[in-house]
Amino acid sequence: MQDFSYVMGSHPAYIESLYSDYVKDPAAVDPEWRKFFEGFDFAYAKSPSNGSNGQTSAATDKTPVSNEQLAKEFSVYNLIRAYRKKGHLEATTNPIRPRKDRHPHLALQDFNLSDADLKTEFNAGSFIGLGKAKLSDIIARLQKYYTGNVGVEYTYINDREKCQWVEKNFEAMMERKPSIEQRKRILQKINDGVIFEKFLHTKYIGQKRFGLDGGESTIPGLDAIINAAAAADVKEVNIGMAHRGRLNILANTMGKTYEQIFAEFEGVMPADMTMGSGDVKYHLGFNSNVKTPSGKEINLQLMPNPSHLEVVDPVVTGFARAKADILYNKEYHRVLPILIHGDAAVAGQGVIYELLQMSKLEGYFTGGTIHFVINNQIGFTTDFDDARSADYCTSIASMVQAPVFHVNGDDPEMVVKVCELAVAYRQEFNEDIFIDMVCYRRYGHNEGDEPKFTQPQLYALIDKHANPREMYTQFLLKNGEADAQDLAKEMEKRFWDDLQQRLDEVKQKPLPYTYQKPELWWQQLRKATAEDFDQSPATGISEADVKRLVPALMKWPEGFKPLRKVEKLLQDKIKLFETEGKVDWATGELMAYASLLTENHDVRLSGEDVKRGTFSHRHAVIYDEATNKSYNRLSALQEKQGTFHIYNSLLSEFAVLGFEYGYGMANPNNLVIWEAQYGDFANGAQTVIDQYISSGEQKWTTQNGLVMLLPHGYEGGGPEHSSARLERFLQMCAENNMVITNITTAANFFHALRRQMAWQFRKPLVNFAPKANLRHARSYSTIEELTKGGFQEVIDDPNVKTASKVKRVLLCTGKMYFDLSEKQLTDKREDVAVVRLEQLYPLPVKQLEAIRAKYKKAEWMWVQEEPRNMGALGYLAQTFENFPISYLSRPASASTATGFAKMHTKEQNELVEKAFTL
Repeated sequence: MQDFSYVMGSHPAYIESLYSDYVKDPAAVDPEWRKFFEGFDFAYAKSPSNGSNGQTSAATDKTPVSNEQLAKEFSVYNLIRAYRKKGHLEATTNPIRPRKDRHPHLALQDFNLSDADLKTEFNAGSFIGLGKAKLSDIIARLQKYYTGNVGVEYTYINDREKCQWVEKNFEAMMERKPSIEQRKRILQKINDGVIFEKFLHTKYIGQKRFGLDGGESTIPGLDAIINAAAAADVKEVNIGMAHRGRLNILANTMGKTYEQIFAEFEGVMPADMTMGSGDVKYHLGFNSNVKTPSGKEINLQLMPNPSHLEVVDPVVTGFARAKADILYNKEYHRVLPILIHGDAAVAGQGVIYELLQMSKLEGYFTGGTIHFVINNQIGFTTDFDDARSADYCTSIASMVQAPVFHVNGDDPEMVVKVCELAVAYRQEFNEDIFIDMVCYRRYGHNEGDEPKFTQPQLYALIDKHANPREMYTQFLLKNGEADAQDLAKEMEKRFWDDLQQRLDEVKQKPLPYTYQKPELWWQQLRKATAEDFDQSPATGISEADVKRLVPALMKWPEGFKPLRKVEKLLQDKIKLFETEGKVDWATGELMAYASLLTENHDVRLSGEDVKRGTFSHRHAVIYDEATNKSYNRLSALQEKQGTFHIYNSLLSEFAVLGFEYGYGMANPNNLVIWEAQYGDFANGAQTVIDQYISSGEQKWTTQNGLVMLLPHGYEGGGPEHSSARLERFLQMCAENNMVITNITTAANFFHALRRQMAWQFRKPLVNFAPKANLRHARSYSTIEELTKGGFQEVIDDPNVKTASKVKRVLLCTGKMYFDLSEKQLTDKREDVAVVRLEQLYPLPVKQLEAIRAKYKKAEWMWVQEEPRNMGALGYLAQTFENFPISYLSRPASASTATGFAKMHTKEQNELVEKAFTL
């Protein structure tokens, strides 16, 4: 909406001139002016005082009113528009303290109006649904709609249809009065929320629970979202949230029994601890099937989350996307993600920005997310003035033109109304929307904190403030009809009866649950054992399949003209295959995907530049040089096959990796891969790696087969993109939690990827991927290597003819192998063997022992290109306590690598020379 305030200072004749232009040709004036003139004409024509019998004046060539009156009308119109745009700045959304004055400029004098105009009737009243009305009545309605217990931000939306939809439906919502049944439901849910917190506060004094006290209107709000979603044919709701209110939601939204929650409060360990070490009660996930009051059944999934607040958000959206792909035929409106934020977190955590930027992208679209902010107005001890620069914690919503409803948490009726409207908007437009429920936190950040240490004045107010149940009961007693008053008294009695029952630990029956297909697939898998890593399963494919799939990967549709360089590259691959029976690295990778697709697995690959590959090696998607039309090389391998989803991501690591982890969490039968543009880019997603990938199975018994491809290798390119920080990943390894590889051949990479689906369990795989060696001739593999056996955790030296001659075994991994092997072959050294450790974790101890027995007279040396304080050295030194071995590396360094190419070459040559100096 444009700002026409500059017109207010114009002479009335200017407005008359515009109106005259409109009468002659409505299309000749600005659309906003046209809207005003059309509305004004309609209202004027309908007015009984002008005797026009309903005929609009636009058909005449004479202005029906004076230009001064027209200017006044426009002032009123501008006043209406200003309330719609800025009324939220005056809305009574804060239940505890006065609003901060943000100078909305909604006074009469701001629009060339005065108290003298209050009794004057204006046709502009039609723009607020009143027809011709007194200015005082127009203002009363504007204040009712826009400066009451709900404030709405939507006028920044550029799409006129969406903007008008919000305006129309919001104003209709503000006129609606809940039925007695709806009020009964709201009161029941607010009671449930308050009972739960009071009960735990009574039973578990001083224990951390991150209670919802002060924000209990969340419970009727979520109930309204779920009921409205079910009515709109949503089949599943996926919820992500941090601590505050989580236990309450588990009990009163998800249907987790008090008995189950008590066991967690008592710290009772399950009898069987083989599935993990567990996590604190306010991090756990849960799923249930609930029936809404209208009889609809809907599936609810609450994702497990760590203390890192918003990291769960992309996991939820990735999970929702996968569920829609698997169960609902890509009808994304059938699955609703709900993200429940804290105000300090939604303002301060950058992953929210990344997630919003993803929300409309093809690869990450979920049909819209409802963001529900439990706005305590304080983050731990930090007041909101110190927590953000924006007016609102939700100001980021305007970036993607998502509407925001700010609502007073002491008014559960309004909370329910905006929640229902949010569902309607999401289903109508499949886009994100925000609800900012302004409330308070009765206790400290946790129940053991003393909040008066940092906010004494605020907590003096909170101490005297009634809880939302009491506030709503008082509201019904004062404002409700007789039956509403009786209801309030009845619910008051039930409140105490229910609380006493909980104190007496009355048993609840768990809700019945029907497992979804993907959940049944997960149940068919098992937990891994140490023996599973002694030798990989067979993952070879038939020679016939190799000879069928390689040519299929090298074809494109008739009439499609690839870029000449890409066509030559593919022709070279064909020649390599046909003349030497070999595949290069990229073809080996795509063959792994192709073979899984023909076995009806789906494969999803995302990351920055994955379609081409950062190093121009993959070209999974090629482009027509004339039309720029794309062709997915894995899309037409055979008539019935899985789908190869490949997406160039936005420049995000944190949110994208979280999304892919969530996608992999939903279905064990799909291969999900995230590739970093350079390995060190994974640093930006470290929270996801720490909190989910490395520890999720131990904390929540949640397996995941996500693959991370991290380009790694010292090539003289400087410190930034040499290292993917192998040492960090190895430091996180324990209890067979994930697999760490650094692979040197196309065939071994092929088998590693296929192994992800062949195992009877799922583990994250982190592969330290080559860069220059993508085109190294010795990384190429034969057809036979694709058809025989499986992944090789260790590769013995193929060039050693007589083991007894070997005096030193050089153990290495990744790119270092090629540098050492070149020296060995060039110098024809028979006294040195070069052994490749392709899998660093779980360490293939038995296979190493077998090779050690083979070279029983030789000394062993670990050689790495990384500095001594990096790479695998520290991990191996700790692991090889009883394995006599020396270590060779660059000196310890604060930076990963030198920035000078000549220095790099000198260092590398020295390493190689020392390795061969006996």
